[in-house]
Amino acid sequence: MTIQIYVGTYAKYNGGSIAGKWIDLEPFAGDREGFLSACKKLHKGEHDPEFMFQDFEGFPREYYSESSLPDALFDWLDLDDGDRELMEAYCEAVCPLAPGDIETARDAFYGTYDDQDSFVTEYIDSTGMLADLPDNVAQYFDYEKFGRDLMFDFSTHTDDDGSLWVFLNH
Repeated sequence: MTIQIYVGTYAKYNGGSIAGKWIDLEPFAGDREGFLSACKKLHKGEHDPEFMFQDFEGFPREYYSESSLPDALFDWLDLDDGDRELMEAYCEAVCPLAPGDIETARDAFYGTYDDQDSFVTEYIDSTGMLADLPDNVAQYFDYEKFGRDLMFDFSTHTDDDGSLWVFLNH
């Protein structure tokens, strides 16, 4: 899917027109000023165009606004596909109204799992929480209750393929 945005102006819109153009955002990775220059060139017939971003596709909704585009979108464009996927899951799980940065997302990322039960089981195993308990005592451990309490420390996002992305809350 092409990462693009439809750029018109409020003056045209208020005059009854949605005249504008789809602009491919990929060439503007990390270059917000270059993007704004392209928008000005597109609407050079207006003295001081007020851009209206009327539609978008190919990037997370958290980066879209009709009246402005955040710097974080241009940072996101600069990421590889794996980091973009991580940021999308992070935004959905942790900060749907204010996208964070890739370093924060990487620090918070705990992993992907088939479901919450597999995360809880792996968490318990990886921390060695029950390692010192005899088997006849460990068998009484209530994974479900522990998991419910543990999830207060984490945020999750379920991907389209059903994978559970787990992020530590900061």
